[in-house]
Amino acid sequence: MARILVIDDDKSLREVVRFILAEGGHEVLTAADGAEGLERLADEPDLVLSDIRMPKLDGMELLRRLRETAAPVPPVIMLTAHGTVEQAVAAMKLGAFTYLLKPFPRDELLLSVEQALHASRLEKDNLALRRLLRRRQDEGGLLYRSGKMGLLMHALKQAAPSDINVLLLGESGTGKELAARALHDLSTRWDKPFVAVNCGAIPGDLVESELFGHARGAYTGADQAAPGRIRGAEGGTLFLDEVAELPLAVQPKLLRVLETHQVDPVGGVAPVKVDFRLVCATHRDLEQEVAAGRFREDLWYRLNVLPLSLPPLRERPDDIALLWEHFTLMHGGPGIASEPGLVEALAKRPWRGNVRELKNVNQRLVLMRGGDTLTEAALGEMAPNAGALAPAAATASEGAGGLPLGPLPPDGLSLVELEKEVIRRALALCGGNQSRTAAYLGIPRHVLLYRLEKYDIG
Repeated sequence: MARILVIDDDKSLREVVRFILAEGGHEVLTAADGAEGLERLADEPDLVLSDIRMPKLDGMELLRRLRETAAPVPPVIMLTAHGTVEQAVAAMKLGAFTYLLKPFPRDELLLSVEQALHASRLEKDNLALRRLLRRRQDEGGLLYRSGKMGLLMHALKQAAPSDINVLLLGESGTGKELAARALHDLSTRWDKPFVAVNCGAIPGDLVESELFGHARGAYTGADQAAPGRIRGAEGGTLFLDEVAELPLAVQPKLLRVLETHQVDPVGGVAPVKVDFRLVCATHRDLEQEVAAGRFREDLWYRLNVLPLSLPPLRERPDDIALLWEHFTLMHGGPGIASEPGLVEALAKRPWRGNVRELKNVNQRLVLMRGGDTLTEAALGEMAPNAGALAPAAATASEGAGGLPLGPLPPDGLSLVELEKEVIRRALALCGGNQSRTAAYLGIPRHVLLYRLEKYDIG
């Protein structure tokens, strides 16, 4: 049952509609004109049926008044005669749900009412879910107890409501993408896309197309047009991780996007307007990159409006126990405990790979545990930065600088899986540090980043 307000200066029509709706189980309120109807809105009806032509205040003005109010308003069905169909269409542009042409059959009236009420219920449910999600995102998804992370979260909350460009600084593995997501979740753009792009993971010749999009036929192989990652973040947040890896030739085009709020697709004929909030991150010193000629000074000024530094894990030991508990639940589920001495030992480690290294170590211990307890002894069996590398897996085939891959399976081997395993183990061996891992494997850093993203290796 719903409460429905019927507004019409024709008393006989009001009574007929009231009777039909009451027979359908609804509570019906009536008003003889728009002014009276506006007053009856204080009774909080779930739906309004209003004539267009009425004395004092007509249906069109009623709609305009409803649009101006900040309070939630019910859906409106307009009632109109043959001569005012154009007005009814105009009313729908002002927000009316639909219109009924007088005289309307009983079934048509009831069907339109049910459709409007159903749409209204869906909208209310959606709003309730969005509010619930918003409350759950109030802390932005970051786990911390330390004062340094508390200061960072305070800064993120202060910056979130604006569209100020934020530059996140910090060592690899400190959680710069999580901080960017927190900034997005705390902003007014929280229900729009969050698009993360690792600038170092994209081959240099594809960066421009990947970011700005391309028209069909823009280059060999461009069989279809692509909007690009910037337009994919429309209305939301674009996160450019490792922005220092952005090719020098592409930097002025990004600067132009920030200045004009327009993007020029590769091979396109006209720029496209864009609306997004930019957040960047890097572990490099951009001022030094500018001095070395590898990064444009004007772009640096654009990005460096609000620089925020993420502390390394060794400077936030108060967070280790909380993060360890979180990763244990993530990797092993409930029911797995850690010895008190284990957490104390974790706090004494240097964590050169930061939170990413802590996550790798946890994954290894959970995977290799003998029971439901993670022990300090098991941690001691690992090299300080061995991550997920199991020492027991070493074989005689391991040479100097080699990785323990074990014997080859007799029933075949997937080269893709082998490559994944090599990357995982090398990354763990280097404590999660991507630059050292790339050097260890003898490949450029951007090639490693491309494979990490391709294989979803974190």
